[in-house]
Amino acid sequence: MKLSPLEKLCREKGLRMTEQRRIIVRVLSEAQDHPDVDEVYQRASKIDSKISLATVYRTLRLFEEAHILERHEFGDGRSRYEEASCQHHHHLIHIQTGQIIEFNDDRVENLLKEIAENLDCQLVGHRLDLYGVPLKGIKRKVEYYDA
Repeated sequence: MKLSPLEKLCREKGLRMTEQRRIIVRVLSEAQDHPDVDEVYQRASKIDSKISLATVYRTLRLFEEAHILERHEFGDGRSRYEEASCQHHHHLIHIQTGQIIEFNDDRVENLLKEIAENLDCQLVGHRLDLYGVPLKGIKRKVEYYDA
């Protein structure tokens, strides 16, 4: 049986892999979105109806503390999870639908490094979450403010 990268990471971190943890890992590995606890629970309980919401909470917290998962707060009151990744990216959150789009843009990265250097610092990390609505039907207006 081939292990998912997430399960391999759990093993590398020395975590005991119970059957319920394997199910949660499977759900997270198959996720094409950023599920919250309830979504992980719903998906996991379809595989094993005996899995409890408390088990999902404990497991997600354990995986987060072990740096296996990243927890995100996108302003909707729900913690969302994704695999901790060495591939850096940002998020654009569509505030009407909740869709989360991952992106990376070298221009943004270079600008952030330049800003840090102008402030006499070396950038060692950052997080960028953008919130948006569709442009259809919205008149484009850009205003600039001096800080």
